[in-house]
Amino acid sequence: MTDPTHASEVPKDADNRSLFRTIGLTINGQRYERRVSTRKNLADFLREEIGLTGTHVGCEHGVCGACTVFVDGSLVRSCLTLAVQCESRAITTIEGLGRQDLHVVQNAFWDHHALQCGFCTPGMVLTVIDLISRSSNPSEGEVRASLSGNICRCTGYQFIVDATLAAARELGGQKES
Repeated sequence: MTDPTHASEVPKDADNRSLFRTIGLTINGQRYERRVSTRKNLADFLREEIGLTGTHVGCEHGVCGACTVFVDGSLVRSCLTLAVQCESRAITTIEGLGRQDLHVVQNAFWDHHALQCGFCTPGMVLTVIDLISRSSNPSEGEVRASLSGNICRCTGYQFIVDATLAAARELGGQKES
């Protein structure tokens, strides 16, 4: 008698229809259609299927923010979102910003030394863009509260806050004193 838990002997459904699905979505303005495992998260889909490696996977529990992307204009933790949930939706990753030049927020991160090792940077940048789109004149407290769901292992938080405030000023919010 064979062991039914052995991988090659686990029964599979007819041609794995329920395990895979073809999805269509728009990523950074480009339409993609792929056959994907129904269990594949969006972060892995972006990295492995599309080749966009700017979205980082840190904790795989949604607490570090490294995997943050926009889905239909809302911030989403792509490690907690299934790719199939994004069927017919628009995703923007860090690669979708500043096609010709860097986005104002990216430049501010550079100018204010907010990059550190860079692992958290894509998620931080997208979080900052979201904040500034909702509040063009954020206070330092609002910036810190907005970024509280993102972890910078290098502890570059003050530089990130400074960069955020500078980007908000440049985009037309508060004026420097």
